[in-house]
Amino acid sequence: MYKRIWIAALFISAVMMIFVGRLAWLQLIPGSPAAPAYKSAASRGSWQRMSVVQRQRLLVLDTGRGDFYDRNGYAITGETYSAAALFPVRAKSRGEEEELNALSGLLGVSRAELDAVWNSVTAPVFWKRDGDRLPMRLSEEQAERIASLKLDGIRVLPYRNRYMQRFEPKHAIGFTSQHPEWLEDVHAEELAEGKRRLTDQVGGAGLEKSLDRLLHGVGETSVSYFIDGRNAPLHGLDARVHQPRSPYYPLKVKTTLDLALQNEIEAYVDEQGLTEGAVVVLDANNADVLAMVSRPKLKPGAFSSSDGTEWANHALQAVEPGSIFKLVTEAAALEAGAADKDEVFECDGEYGKYGLSCWKEGGHGRLTLQEGLAQSCNIVFATIAERLRPSELQRIAAALGIGQKAGWHRDRPFGPFPNALRLLEEEEAGQLFAPAEPGTGSGSGKRAGKREAAEKAASLAAVDGGALAQSGIGQRDVRMTPLQAANLIVTLLNGGRVMEPRLVSEIRYANGQRMAKLPAQRAQGLGGRIRPATAQALLRGMEAVVDHGTGRSIRQGAWAVAGKSGTAETKRAGIDRNHQWFAGYGPVKQPSYAIAVLVENRPPGSANRATKLFRGIMDIAAAKAGGRGRGQ
Repeated sequence: MYKRIWIAALFISAVMMIFVGRLAWLQLIPGSPAAPAYKSAASRGSWQRMSVVQRQRLLVLDTGRGDFYDRNGYAITGETYSAAALFPVRAKSRGEEEELNALSGLLGVSRAELDAVWNSVTAPVFWKRDGDRLPMRLSEEQAERIASLKLDGIRVLPYRNRYMQRFEPKHAIGFTSQHPEWLEDVHAEELAEGKRRLTDQVGGAGLEKSLDRLLHGVGETSVSYFIDGRNAPLHGLDARVHQPRSPYYPLKVKTTLDLALQNEIEAYVDEQGLTEGAVVVLDANNADVLAMVSRPKLKPGAFSSSDGTEWANHALQAVEPGSIFKLVTEAAALEAGAADKDEVFECDGEYGKYGLSCWKEGGHGRLTLQEGLAQSCNIVFATIAERLRPSELQRIAAALGIGQKAGWHRDRPFGPFPNALRLLEEEEAGQLFAPAEPGTGSGSGKRAGKREAAEKAASLAAVDGGALAQSGIGQRDVRMTPLQAANLIVTLLNGGRVMEPRLVSEIRYANGQRMAKLPAQRAQGLGGRIRPATAQALLRGMEAVVDHGTGRSIRQGAWAVAGKSGTAETKRAGIDRNHQWFAGYGPVKQPSYAIAVLVENRPPGSANRATKLFRGIMDIAAAKAGGRGRGQ
């Protein structure tokens, strides 16, 4: 009798020890030693989380990511609206047939369609119409009627939409996407600490990318819905909202953009049929970016390729500038004393070498340097370009901010930024001459600097007369971005002082306290500037362009304007194409805006559409500023 009792007691004790040991294993032993640190850390205590997950279903309402605002405080990202959320509750527990039929009517689908979607749900989801990327937006009446239905497994919840539906997403702002490989590489520690997850949305381009570390925030807002082991709702617990308690996050990023101006320009260029190109509008005083439009349109969440072509910001891509580069060539000639503004040239239509001719058949006859700019005479500018040494043209181009990235940046840590910061990471530097073949081997410090200097010298030494003549008219190897072109105009308006176009002015905490100020600043490390007299000569030449030169078709409008047109020869898939440009400012007497317009890949011989777009955009700006009241 006692023997059997002891045997039973020992057996029960052994079973209990096995259970205790298993619990200890689950609680104390980390994941696989071969797994990344954040995965091992995440596995600890997972049995506790799973016990909750078995009865709780979570749905993220807001990622907690910071938002962007324009210069006047209007939201560019982030809107909240009511949406219906479905939870994986078994069919028998959802409610009465009459109520379910009413729900299907409110959602605009048949009862069979509603059941098919709901029965397929294994995790909480927002209700979407067939083919829609975003949850269905409920009217106030729809939201109230759905909330009044006596149904389980559906709730009306606030959905946070990143990109507004009332206007197009902005290339300058960029987009977010899932990028687990980048998170593992850059934020392994934050993954290990549970501050990030591999499924998090991260910045993929634009300011979303350059400011991602700050925008990430401190946590998401989610709702939990409790069910039992049979997927039936646990009445009494209902839905509970969980959100981080912080007065500082999410952050608010104040940009320099004028949202109303940006949206009007976008609507205008779309109406005019711009499908490939860019528009940049800068404040004429400090180079702040007021509008930056790129086409094709940005479509977050609807990309079909991974090479960046579908989200490329054409305002930041360097292409052949054509005749707008003649502004740089004239500046170099005046600075070097290679030409005088009153010098007279002879154009008979042919340069006589390098296969170069003027765009006007038969030529322009006798004309001064200023008239050469007004008529965009290739012969005049090829002539003065050949008078220059390559280093002289290179030096003045650099002094005007050409050949380097123009956008606002800091090359050292400051404020909340532990590393250097460039607001426009995708911006291309452009170039004047083709770079020499890079040297072999590696080096650092003085050694690397000497190698770079040697390669630059070799590049300039390879420039002959033909290269100078063709570069002087903005062809050959010359490349510029629309942002650089607009900033060139600002530089001339400011007497040769080069500014760095700024896209963000400050960053604030959620409670309104300022985290960081990003001041307007001059371009760094240019090593010189042009004389104010040279800048004035170029401005007068641009006035002549519109008064009686190649831009005379846009002379009439709300404001008197000035600028320079350009047509650059290029190829696309082996087919001849033209890039059409216009860069200028207005109003002439009191300049407020510097604008660059690029229309890409147009058929040769077609009218310059960039010139027409410039006039229309300047009229939009004039109307916004009060029209003629700002001065002619």
